[in-house]
Amino acid sequence: MILAYWCVLIAAFMPLAFIGYAKFAGDNKMGPRENHNPREWLDATEGAKKRAYWAQLNSFEAFPPFAAGVIIAVIAGGSIGAVDTLAVLFILLRLVYGWCYITDRASLRSLVWFAATACTVGLFITAAVG
Repeated sequence: MILAYWCVLIAAFMPLAFIGYAKFAGDNKMGPRENHNPREWLDATEGAKKRAYWAQLNSFEAFPPFAAGVIIAVIAGGSIGAVDTLAVLFILLRLVYGWCYITDRASLRSLVWFAATACTVGLFITAAVG
């Protein structure tokens, strides 16, 4: 299996890392972690935990075009080296994006988001020229 497919699997589960941070990092001043109504609990969080929740939501949004880009690029006969490189870079950038979101580095977060999105676009370009 090519490396890019493993990156799709990592991207699929990346939102769990961010929500894990929201639920389990640091002190829990908001009381016990709510598992009966977790969305209400997450909506009431603040600061880094709230931003980790938002990073999770954005990761869900970024996943479908990335996964489609990998699959389409491979099926279209795009360069596997290019597909692997773009997929690994996407994963690394999305991890940095999550860190920027959680630590409230808004301008850097936007730049990293743009770079990760460019990787997704690059996958479709790789498919087109493949």
